Amino acid sequence: MSDTPATLPPPAAVTATPRARLFREFLRSFTANRGATTAAIVLLSMFVAAIFAPWIAPHSPIEQYRDFVKIPPAWFDGGNLRFLLGTDEAGRDILSRLIYGARLSFWIGLSSVVLSLIPGILLGLLAAFFPRWLDTPIMRLMDMMMALPSLLLAVAVVAVIGPGLANTTIAIAIVTLPAYVRLTRAAAIGELQREYVIASRMAGAGTLRLMFSTVLPNCAAPLIVQATLSFSVAILDAAALGFLGLGVQPPLAEWGSMLASARDYMESAWWIVTLPGLAIVISVLAINLVGDGLRDALDPKLKRIA
Repeated sequence: MSDTPATLPPPAAVTATPRARLFREFLRSFTANRGATTAAIVLLSMFVAAIFAPWIAPHSPIEQYRDFVKIPPAWFDGGNLRFLLGTDEAGRDILSRLIYGARLSFWIGLSSVVLSLIPGILLGLLAAFFPRWLDTPIMRLMDMMMALPSLLLAVAVVAVIGPGLANTTIAIAIVTLPAYVRLTRAAAIGELQREYVIASRMAGAGTLRLMFSTVLPNCAAPLIVQATLSFSVAILDAAALGFLGLGVQPPLAEWGSMLASARDYMESAWWIVTLPGLAIVISVLAINLVGDGLRDALDPKLKRIA
């Protein structure tokens, strides 16, 4: 028998093991969903192209080549390798405009999610923790906002504050706010009945500590999934507002405005209207598939991590 004492792992490794194991389980569960994994790769590629648009795009999105108006994609008769996806009615490179359009669409989506997520969490927690004073007015206000169709409400907001990139982001954030408020309130009310919250109250934890340190981390899983799905909704709403002329204004390249300017050429130059539409479909589908994968892989794990 050896007298050498057994070596024990350092305390840091012991404490990190459960979280590392849960993270590996999450990755295993997420990658088992082939649709979500493929969608994540596609979405990541689009994000990289959007971030590095000035270096990836072959041309300026607003530069007009008058000698190459309505050139089809390079693999069709009459195409030009200089313009891989062809040119639009003004002679602008469609590939470059799609890449810069992804930049604007993703920026609007991310900004609107942040602008609606933060106040939505605050209002939802206030409604859950103060049901006697704040629950009714907050939830009735959210009900009034949800009574209108989201696009109609966004159009009304933009009509009041004016079109443009920043105003479009604000309008979409207002439209998606009620979903976060209702989801946070429902999740927080469910957590308030659990034993760990009651124990924290008895231990003397204050209201703010209960809200943000005890309850909110255990409500994060549905909020993460909702934020992912709201991202796709924001891209659709931004495209709809751009199509109506109320979103991002020319000369900026945006998918919805590209569709609006190309609708008169559906028969004579189908690629001008088809390619921006495909960009919207692919991005929204990829985001929704990633959201489904996150819902299946993250929801039961995040409760245990907290």
